[in-house]
Amino acid sequence: MDASPRPPADPSNLGDLAARSLRQVWHPCTQMKQQAKLPLVALSHGEGPWLVDTDGERYLDAISSWWVNLFGHANPRINAALVDQLGRLEHAMLAGFTHEPVVALAERLSALTGGVLGHAFFASDGASAVEIALKMSFHAWRNQGHSDKREFVCVRHGYHGETLGALAVTDVALFRDAYDPLLRHAHVVASPDARDARDGETPVDVARRAAADLETLLVQREGRIAAVIVEPLVQCAAGMAMHDPEYLRRVRALCDEHGAHLIADEIAVGCGRTGTFFASEQAGIWPDLLTLSKGISGGYLPLSLVLSRDAIYNAFYDDDTARGFLHSHSYTGNPLACRAALATLDLFADDDVLARNVLRAQRLTQALAPLADDPRARHVRHRGMIWAFDAVLPDAPGAAGAFAKRFSTEARTRGVLLRPIGGTVYLMPPYVLDDDTVDWLAARTLEAFDATMTHGTEVHA
Repeated sequence: MDASPRPPADPSNLGDLAARSLRQVWHPCTQMKQQAKLPLVALSHGEGPWLVDTDGERYLDAISSWWVNLFGHANPRINAALVDQLGRLEHAMLAGFTHEPVVALAERLSALTGGVLGHAFFASDGASAVEIALKMSFHAWRNQGHSDKREFVCVRHGYHGETLGALAVTDVALFRDAYDPLLRHAHVVASPDARDARDGETPVDVARRAAADLETLLVQREGRIAAVIVEPLVQCAAGMAMHDPEYLRRVRALCDEHGAHLIADEIAVGCGRTGTFFASEQAGIWPDLLTLSKGISGGYLPLSLVLSRDAIYNAFYDDDTARGFLHSHSYTGNPLACRAALATLDLFADDDVLARNVLRAQRLTQALAPLADDPRARHVRHRGMIWAFDAVLPDAPGAAGAFAKRFSTEARTRGVLLRPIGGTVYLMPPYVLDDDTVDWLAARTLEAFDATMTHGTEVHA
């Protein structure tokens, strides 16, 4: 594997790109005053799993650029599909019109659910998809004469987006608390996070205990709950909190028993990330509504969608316009984004990606095995193409944040892009790593962790 630096594509007109960015660009999930002290990485281009900065330094994109880039940067097959689509149709409104990419994508995704989720509603980002699913659930119940079903249930520490509607079902204080006065609050039930196991409990026991908490709420609020929203198998923003599929089976049964919709937020965990194309498959269940975004376009273009069962679609099918789902986005069903998604699905099918990922996962799991015996790490865990472990840190304010910054810097100096969530280190690499790159990534990750825990005096103060 050649990990040596390569020259930037064209440095002549770049100037001090990082400084210009700090002056003009308001970066997401960033305290801009702190960012002025931390050097931005000014990127020139991408090559497969690598990002290349304007000085020619290369970084292995081990978190798939916020979990979206499944098949590497500048993937030639996705590029070719987009070039072809550019010569045909770049965009048209989807109200009153249609086109081949959006129809083909809806058909293929429905087929992947065995036709259970037969209708696709398109948007542009994950939070919008979540809000669409919430609105669909409430409005479907109202159209069916159940207007009292207007309450939602979310899981403790769950994350579903940062717009106001999505924040209402998000239980991550850092994102939610500042806007709490603006939110319509959802019910919050226990998380099935396997790390919360009591003495003698298995992950299945934790899942059943969490489901029992949901059951208590559904009984108490009988006839008022519109939907329960969950992140199947992995609560990503909660620090890659993983749970047993038994939880999903129990939630599906409880929703059926108490007349509530089940919304599966697969924005982060779908598209093969947990080992199956849809995470819900591993529990042998299908939700009533399923949200997708992030990896569905291969990380190329903004795209999200909601897949729904026939029963929900039919609740809106009426002569009365007001009973329709009157929601829209200017770029709904954008042909370029849909064509990128079709090319992404082609890669899954043509390259037997899910089977190959099993082999990649086995190798990376083996390469990270030393963590299991490292007393400075705990809860070493893995699901599909997601790995995570928690650093053992002092119980002091700011310790997790200091660790995350130091570790990210240590990893970057070793040519790896990793971005811990507090004290949780996670890897979500693209599906294109060969054996040598897998071994190199694991070695650099272990080095960065050792350096952070050994020399990060601000963490241990």
